[in-house]
Amino acid sequence: MNRKSLCVLIALGLGAASVQAMDYDDRFYFAPYMGVSINDDDRFTDSTSFLLGAGVGRFINPNSAIDVFVDRTTRDNRPDGIGVPSRGQFANTVLGIALRHHFGSWDAWRPYVMVGGGVSYHDRTGSEDGYDPFVQAGLGISNHITDRVSFRGEVAYRHDTDSDSFNFGDDDDDIFDGDFFDSDDSFGDILVTLGLTIALGGAEEVVEVIEREGAPMADCSTLDDDRDGVNNCDDKCPDSTAGQVVGPDGCAQDVVIDLRGVNFKFDYPKRGFDGTIGNAGLVEGSMDILQQAVDVLKRYPQLRVAVDGHTDAIGTDEYNQSLSMRRSSVVYDYLMANGIDSGRLVGPNGYGESRPIDTNDTAEGRARNRRTELPVQR
Repeated sequence: MNRKSLCVLIALGLGAASVQAMDYDDRFYFAPYMGVSINDDDRFTDSTSFLLGAGVGRFINPNSAIDVFVDRTTRDNRPDGIGVPSRGQFANTVLGIALRHHFGSWDAWRPYVMVGGGVSYHDRTGSEDGYDPFVQAGLGISNHITDRVSFRGEVAYRHDTDSDSFNFGDDDDDIFDGDFFDSDDSFGDILVTLGLTIALGGAEEVVEVIEREGAPMADCSTLDDDRDGVNNCDDKCPDSTAGQVVGPDGCAQDVVIDLRGVNFKFDYPKRGFDGTIGNAGLVEGSMDILQQAVDVLKRYPQLRVAVDGHTDAIGTDEYNQSLSMRRSSVVYDYLMANGIDSGRLVGPNGYGESRPIDTNDTAEGRARNRRTELPVQR
């Protein structure tokens, strides 16, 4: 493989690096730079020349960055040492790619090594223009000036494989015969540059959590963000509405207000019932259960319930229908008298003996069928 082919392969290989994704500032940056080229003596130009360039790059991991760059160096020809008049200028414009690997932390001066390569365009007065590959390597140091701007200083060796541009004589001129002015296969220049990297785009927002001394961090078991009575640790439905009826997992569930135990004596309330709760014929313990129902409805003000009354099967259908209405009216009036708005109550409703929950063949079964219920309305 000849030297030019090798240079091209090195330059192309830089673009194929594979890296592991990590957390770092991966914004693209603009990288202007300037400096001097300490020229190879075989170029027969000034010993030093001004260099100006710029690049665009980004970090591909916390330590490594890739830049695509272009720079230009203009040199004055120097054949005057042997009595040959100046032949104008010799300029190089290069397009390349460079990989820089840094060492150390982001908040300090970071030394780095650089390798790169690309194509150089040669433009020399009195000679043919041409394109040739180059490779380069160097050392540098960088540091952040702000969160967007960083300083970069670098010393590099650039190996330019130009083998055509130096031929500014003709073969018949004796002054250019021999090895003294023979064109070399390549030139090596030392580049000393100073530059900046300027990040493009906005930086990712970093949220810092500060734990105050002596103030313990809040534990999820002590928090209830949706105020549903279930702590954040156990709450599987953290966006429930405040006051909504939820289960132990914090998720909404159906509510059944159990009025079993609110039973009536046989044939109560009597016809002509005056509405006095003491005359309603409620069995012992019924008042406590009714008060519990009031407490539930006050705890969950969004609940809306029906007030349904039922009887056993003794008596005619017409009589039992009327009796069930009186029973549901007792509960309805009690709820309103204890602060439950009528807009939350559907009824009173009487279903007579049509909806038994137990047998009517025993005294115990018939007692259970003489009941009122508060089914929650959706």
